[in-house]
Amino acid sequence: MFDRRNTERKRQIMMQYMHDDTEFMDLECTPTTCEPLSNVDNEEDVVEENSGIEGYEENVVIEETPHTSSGEVVGTIYGKAGTTYFDCRVSAEHLERSEYVSVVHDDYGPVLCQVGTLVRKSNLTLEDANDADINKIDDVVSAHVDVIGYRDNRGLLMSPRTTFRAGSKVTRADQDLVKSILGLKINPKTDGYIGLLHGHGIPVALNINELIQRHACILAKTGGGKSYMSGDIIEELMKHNVTCMIIDPHGEYGAMRDAGTKGDAKFNVKPNGYADRIKEFGVTDDTNGLIKPLKFTFKSLEPREILELMRKTDMRSFLPPTKKAIETLREEGELYSVTDLINVLKEDGGAKNAVLITELEYIDSMGIFAKRGNRIDELVENGKTTIINLKGVPPDIQQLIVKRLATFMFELRKKGSIPPMMFVVEEAHNYCPQAEHVMSSKPLATIASEGRKFGLGLMVISQRPAKIDKNVLSQCGTQIILKVTNPNDLKAITASIEGLTTGMSDDIQSMPIGMAMVVGAGIESPLLVEVRARESRHGGAGVKILGDD
Repeated sequence: MFDRRNTERKRQIMMQYMHDDTEFMDLECTPTTCEPLSNVDNEEDVVEENSGIEGYEENVVIEETPHTSSGEVVGTIYGKAGTTYFDCRVSAEHLERSEYVSVVHDDYGPVLCQVGTLVRKSNLTLEDANDADINKIDDVVSAHVDVIGYRDNRGLLMSPRTTFRAGSKVTRADQDLVKSILGLKINPKTDGYIGLLHGHGIPVALNINELIQRHACILAKTGGGKSYMSGDIIEELMKHNVTCMIIDPHGEYGAMRDAGTKGDAKFNVKPNGYADRIKEFGVTDDTNGLIKPLKFTFKSLEPREILELMRKTDMRSFLPPTKKAIETLREEGELYSVTDLINVLKEDGGAKNAVLITELEYIDSMGIFAKRGNRIDELVENGKTTIINLKGVPPDIQQLIVKRLATFMFELRKKGSIPPMMFVVEEAHNYCPQAEHVMSSKPLATIASEGRKFGLGLMVISQRPAKIDKNVLSQCGTQIILKVTNPNDLKAITASIEGLTTGMSDDIQSMPIGMAMVVGAGIESPLLVEVRARESRHGGAGVKILGDD
């Protein structure tokens, strides 16, 4: 006979750890002093304590959606039952894919599981299908269930090491068990609220320290809600006084200055703008004075960078005259502009110089390069979010800007000259592509592989996961996946996310707008999350072609 253990005692042990609080540590970071993250591997915190930010008081409470029928028996284990899965005959009237269920294991007490796939079998044959009496059809529903695990006496999420018993009853998981096993609790000092657990209404939050230290990606098809989701996260970063820089190729994020038009009681969200937290730089004319000019010192560019910017592949022909002209300017010891370089090339003459002059005149017309560029304290200010608005800037110029900024921030963060921060890159497949090397590829790959040592986090956002450098994508410890349908993109996502089940992969293709699969940043198992409403105005909404009237 199989030795059944005292499951009631195990249940009591489990309940003890359900309600244990986790201790958190904070890193003090002021505008004048900022400690480098020398112990990032020990998860030293990078967020500051909040000071009176609305909605994040010490005793903040986010209401949960009532969850009915918890503890209801929904099926029975039959056939093969392993340690990570089992099959279940479904007896409940309604059981959905991805729903959480639980089983009392003989050795480990209550174990949280998740419905993977559902199959209905019947006695109806092809020949009888047309003439069938639906009242006489016998059918049965079975489910393949994936095991999430239980919490051991250390509070660690563990998988059972022995199999489940056939005949064990499967029940709908109650809220307390779901919250305990999944670790769903919000510490207002260190966590950013992003939405509600699908089907349960339990608030879900990301640990901001882990988000920054281990990098993140937001992936979705066009119109899948990736920019909306990133706005939620950036709102949380601003609430926690985290320094942030956003590469904004479409000029969308400046809208976050303004409050949204309406809140959402379901998510306990009220409209709020962040004008006092945002600085924006760009190259477009701004009649309102909200966007400051973005300038880079032309003297800082090396000859090869200038030729790369011109897309010159014939370096042997164009490098000598470019070097000669720059050496002439540098001998004068003064800062110089694009116009100064053009004038030197004109004086020397020659066919090669004429080609260079034409290209340089085009670069000069962008108005980005000057004798003096923006200062560090202009672009990076402790506790502020800086938007780099690249709307209307050609792709090659964009790549150079991202290269310079990424290199600049990595080197300064190594020295502790700027505070720990998050570097957000929209349309990341344009700046670190898989199939080719562009100017911005290497510095972004460096941040992805080494940035966590120095407290420089990277968040890449893309509609084409398959086109992002896999080395960059693989370094993202937090993955937020919204609806994706392209087979190549799905393959890239599946390869990058640990613990992704077949059912979850199917969910990614069928998820409605406003739903995301999230793992990392304190979330140990992939979760389906209803993305919370934005507090600020969303600048990435689609253009309306036809009116309602």
